[in-house]
Amino acid sequence: MTPQEKAVELYAKYDELGRDFTRGVSMREFAKECALVCCNEVLGYMGADRGHQYWTEVKAEIERL
Repeated sequence: MTPQEKAVELYAKYDELGRDFTRGVSMREFAKECALVCCNEVLGYMGADRGHQYWTEVKAEIERL
């Protein structure tokens, strides 16, 4: 994926979340969903030996918020 394609993909993900936010989703839920998008991006690009366990735990903690 080119940097331009990734930029468009990330923009679309956050744009979609923003539309949900304007429909009555709480700021807390919006922030949580944004943080999960970030964790999923990081996890999608790292190998098991490069912090995967840490980011998996971060994601689990975010889901508990």
